[in-house]
Amino acid sequence: MIGPFALACLDMAGTTVRDDGLVDAAFTVALRSVGVAAGTERFAAAQRYVLETMGQSKADVFAALLEPEEAVQATAEFAAAYEAMVAQGGASAMPGATELFAELRANQVLVALTTGFAPSTRDALLRALGWDDCIDLALSPADVGRGRPAPDMILGAMDRLGVVDPASVVVAGDTLSDLEAGTAAGAGAVIGVLSGAHDAATLATGPQTAIIPDIRTLVEEMRST
Repeated sequence: MIGPFALACLDMAGTTVRDDGLVDAAFTVALRSVGVAAGTERFAAAQRYVLETMGQSKADVFAALLEPEEAVQATAEFAAAYEAMVAQGGASAMPGATELFAELRANQVLVALTTGFAPSTRDALLRALGWDDCIDLALSPADVGRGRPAPDMILGAMDRLGVVDPASVVVAGDTLSDLEAGTAAGAGAVIGVLSGAHDAATLATGPQTAIIPDIRTLVEEMRST
């Protein structure tokens, strides 16, 4: 193992997956589908909320922004739009991500990917990136009950992979929600990553062990913990 760690719970979009604005584009499509047009104050307020809540369940985000029927429609439209863009080659692995998975697993550290996406969107990404055999598990909020900032995906990964001690878990992600979920789970290390939605100043306001530039320096940080 690398340091005391038996499991790495890693976020997808913004941390291990580079999607070059696909999340924002899919949110725009979803909001437009329920009559929230770009350029309006309602759209601007929704954009601000979306940025603040990056990393959380997309269904939960739409539920907070919209009426129940609108939220259901927007959630489905988001998934369809994002998956279509992924199918067109819009997403790629963050530099070093695939190599990181291999290094972790070679050192007896299990790899679980966690995401606020629906299972269909998550699986579309895994297929597009060819990651099905590179990781041990991938979870969405729908698989475990609650999305971030609740710790359910991390605790669910521990349960499914037979990891008992939360101190042996490292959590890494690019949003405050990732940090809050890792802390709530009691993870031994909770690491902010500067390759995605939230900048260093924002991540520094959250509970974290360290902040790193990108996923390529994760193993180094794990060894020093």
